[in-house]
Amino acid sequence: MIYVGIDVAKDKHDCCILDAEGRKLYPVFTISNNKVGFDELFSRIEEVTSDKTEIKVGLEATGHYSNNLLASLVDKGFPTVVINPLHTNLYRKGLSLRKTKTDKVDASSIAMMLMTDRTLKPYSETSYHNEELKSLTRYRFDKVHERSKLKASLARLVNILFPELEKLVPTLHLNSVYTLLEEFPGADYIARCHLTHLKKLLETSSKGRYSRDKAIEIRNAAIDSIGTPMDAKSMELRHTIHLIWILSEEIEEIEASIKAIMDEMQSPIMTIPGISYRMGAMILAEVGDFERFDNADKILAYAGLSPSTYQSGQLDSSHSHMEKRGSRYLRYALFNATKFVCKWDESFGIYLGRKISEGKHYNVAISHAAKKLIRTIYRMELTGQAYSPS
Repeated sequence: MIYVGIDVAKDKHDCCILDAEGRKLYPVFTISNNKVGFDELFSRIEEVTSDKTEIKVGLEATGHYSNNLLASLVDKGFPTVVINPLHTNLYRKGLSLRKTKTDKVDASSIAMMLMTDRTLKPYSETSYHNEELKSLTRYRFDKVHERSKLKASLARLVNILFPELEKLVPTLHLNSVYTLLEEFPGADYIARCHLTHLKKLLETSSKGRYSRDKAIEIRNAAIDSIGTPMDAKSMELRHTIHLIWILSEEIEEIEASIKAIMDEMQSPIMTIPGISYRMGAMILAEVGDFERFDNADKILAYAGLSPSTYQSGQLDSSHSHMEKRGSRYLRYALFNATKFVCKWDESFGIYLGRKISEGKHYNVAISHAAKKLIRTIYRMELTGQAYSPS
């Protein structure tokens, strides 16, 4: 076997090639992050052996810096392992007591790790094709988070400009309320507007739900409002609503793309009651190839949902906390999906109720149900069978 360790950086990559005995076939060399550099790496590997089954390439999961190199290695047919940086860091520290960390040392450590750790599995075609879904789900996650901050800002501004409005509507985050505040960003604007125009605006934006009586109620509240008229805040409110509209349109477009990919995949995960396209897509995207995990517990560890363990001599920690290391996106998707599954599926609902009756906090009980859910998903994805409560 030939082991190739690559330390990835923005503009260059350091490479180490070892044989089966751990001898360096070349001095550790550096390639540029472009086609010329990639071709140099491929030619050096192929000089050693032309049999790709005898080659194992490893690199760290370093975000977007490794994407292009990883794609090129997979396209060329080189078996490639993507390693968690925490794993390589611990391995490097275990090789020496000295605090030595350089790019060349990291490349050598990765190559040695490939040679000694037989549990590392190559990056699969399934994970490679899931990259688009992962990109979309993470992009949506960030967009939704950005919109949530804008919604909180909108609530703050309304509390300054027209605090009474919040009690007159079910929620501030309705299209009809946004339309109202975009045209009349403050109590003084609404108090001065013509009642007929206000009635028509509310009726149109709410699709007939708000009538003349609601328009009168809102205008009377605006006349007696304690809200402070501030042009600067009104302008900020208008801009905030405009940004929320834009983000909502972008999120809809992203979700349409996610749904199209999920419809094409036809994953059995969608047969579980309570799992939507959004959460189902995020779980599949973050896990990637289920076959690279020997069991469901390893997926739990990857999501950071497994309990930490500490035992030494007579000391045995009885209050284990969730590790919360690994993919925060997968942890978020599993935790939120579990809440809906427990609501819509009777067997999961009973399991959650039993954990709560044992005295566990709701979130702790949900974490137990999440473990049950990922074991169910793991079995379904490997067998291709639809969900069955039994």
